[in-house]
Amino acid sequence: MIDELHVESVALIRDATLVPATGLTVLTGETGAGKTALLSACKLLVGERADAGAVREGDDHLLVEGRVYLGPDDVDGHIVRRRVESAGRGRVEIDGRMASVSELAEKVGSTVDLCGQHEHQRLLSTSTHAQMLDAWAGEGVTAALAAYREAFASARDARAEYERVDELSRSGAERLEQAAFELRRIDEVDPQEGELEELEEALPRAEHAEALFRASEGAREAIAGDAGAMDALSSAVSTLRDAARFDNALSALADSLESSLIDIDDLASRLRDYRDSVDLDPEELVRMQERMGALQGLMRSYGPSMADVFVRREAAREVVEAAGDSGERVRLARRAMEEAEAALAKAADALDDARSDAAPRFAAAVTGQMGRLEMGGAELEVRCERMPRAQWTPAGPSKIELMYRPGAGLTPRPLRKIASGGEVSRVMLACKVVLGQADGVDTLVFDEVDAGVGGSTARSLAAVLADLAKTHQVIVVTHLAQVAVMGECHYLVSKGTGVDGKPETSLRQIDGDERVAEIARMLSGDASEISLEHARELLAEARG
Repeated sequence: MIDELHVESVALIRDATLVPATGLTVLTGETGAGKTALLSACKLLVGERADAGAVREGDDHLLVEGRVYLGPDDVDGHIVRRRVESAGRGRVEIDGRMASVSELAEKVGSTVDLCGQHEHQRLLSTSTHAQMLDAWAGEGVTAALAAYREAFASARDARAEYERVDELSRSGAERLEQAAFELRRIDEVDPQEGELEELEEALPRAEHAEALFRASEGAREAIAGDAGAMDALSSAVSTLRDAARFDNALSALADSLESSLIDIDDLASRLRDYRDSVDLDPEELVRMQERMGALQGLMRSYGPSMADVFVRREAAREVVEAAGDSGERVRLARRAMEEAEAALAKAADALDDARSDAAPRFAAAVTGQMGRLEMGGAELEVRCERMPRAQWTPAGPSKIELMYRPGAGLTPRPLRKIASGGEVSRVMLACKVVLGQADGVDTLVFDEVDAGVGGSTARSLAAVLADLAKTHQVIVVTHLAQVAVMGECHYLVSKGTGVDGKPETSLRQIDGDERVAEIARMLSGDASEISLEHARELLAEARG
């Protein structure tokens, strides 16, 4: 949800702030006042492509910033800033941290749907039609889709394993000979997991055993040997004890020295233990050096690491075993693949059945909303067409596409081929109302949804938008007074002359008499008493 939008230097806008309602917000104004610039700012906020030409003439950059809430569990919100320089360079920040445009589109764009008549709309992308149907159908289809995706992944893995094993079984004589040689050479050394690491730790001790022995024994002798440090310290303790008869302060010093003597005695014992642990076995040293050389030879040939050697051994073993098992591994892999494919086909049938059951009910619900919009008997259908196995995807085994029937007795055509943008906008509006909160989008921004609409249809459109605003934040640019009176929040977009003498678009929230006057203008183009009274009546009806 967009909590606040601040715009600087976008097209004719010098500085404007929009604080939309949680429900329906309407933007009105004369044609050419600059409403499109606000929509351009919304596009930048949600991560769409930036156009340096949108920078206000005479300024070196534009800035769009907003506070957004991403879903019902987002209690703190996020601050988004988008700066575009007139030279073309841009910068994105999310909560004060630099971010990419793609990250902005993923985080914010996924929660906002821009439903402009000439926009690339999600509704026209067939890849979203299955998502819409599944979201509306709920748990029944969701569970079937999850089972299908699990079966699809298993079948994909089983096929990959079969192809791998089959390729191994058809290895040529030269490859088999090479694999057998590699396996024989590695197995002759027979490296073990962790062996290299143990040698790398133990070998330096073995190679320098004599120096380690001398160092530890020399240190022990200096501490605990004849005339060593311990003898001198013991003598000092005795001397202090004798003198303590004349001054008790020396008693405490004697205690401290005696405590140190205990620690030094412990250190001497540890040095002795270390000396005794040093192995001065020349034969063991030679064995370890030879073993390290053998392991290093394998790493030079099949490394660079010992992990690579183990991988190479396993790969060679598979080639040799595949050539010697008379095709048994291939048969087992083929059987596993066939079983996975059978399970996938069963899951695909279950998913298609669930979608086919939901499709006519979803289409009927959307058609009902289209009827409210007085679309001349037009109907929506959902076509489910099973695709060849090679075209199955994790989204499903069938192509799900929304079909549009302009009137009774006419042939339904793909919705994406409808020529009228106004029709597409109203079908989208009907779909959004039916989906409610299931579509996963928080904010809907409509531009020209009322194109070509008038009379009773205008009232119906206003009522549908009001229903949609019960489950979404809705922002509408409209020319219809019937829609404008339904807004919880009404902004007037107007064009005048700025302090610099240049044309400037301004935005302000209106209420009371100002709003009545704007509704009157939209109704008849003037502010006559009759128009004003009609405007008051419409506003009163909307509130009541």
